[in-house]
Amino acid sequence: MSQQSQQPQQPATIDPTAPAAATAGTEPDINEELAGLYAEVEGLREQLTELEALRSKNTELSDQFLRAKAEADNARRRADDDVAKARKFSIEGFAQDLLAVADSLDAALAIESATAEQLLEGTKATQSQLQSVFERNKLHAIQPAVGEKFDPHQHQAISAVPAAQEANTIVNVLQKGYSIADRVLRPALVVVAAPQ
Repeated sequence: MSQQSQQPQQPATIDPTAPAAATAGTEPDINEELAGLYAEVEGLREQLTELEALRSKNTELSDQFLRAKAEADNARRRADDDVAKARKFSIEGFAQDLLAVADSLDAALAIESATAEQLLEGTKATQSQLQSVFERNKLHAIQPAVGEKFDPHQHQAISAVPAAQEANTIVNVLQKGYSIADRVLRPALVVVAAPQ
């Protein structure tokens, strides 16, 4: 055996400052870790506060949306009701005006011993009343003159006859038409000159 192998091994010396150094080296790591966790917690708290604010804003906007939707629905319903009432009662004024004409006709028929002159006079008065009602309600007669050019928007040709006037002009009016405002209710029935 060699001399080196026979020499007793000396115990390793422990440096008494070593644990303190090791502990001192780990303390800043824990403090840094705690500080990082604290900052993360604070960041999460801020995010939670923002999330609660966003939820509150979302609830507020949802309420506003629902109210606006309800108001729009109510406005649409009111408009639909107004349109339905306008359609239903739009003729009311015209009908009320016609009541006077109906009364005049009833009064004329109630006279049993009326002369032809009285009947003619009453008929003319009733026709005048009717014309007045038509004017008030913008109902206009379409009565083209003989020789006027045929207008398919206002006239309806019943027949075409040979005539000494220009083709497609009115020869005779069989029945006058009527329009309300710019809309034709009934075209005038006419006879037109045939092309030669």
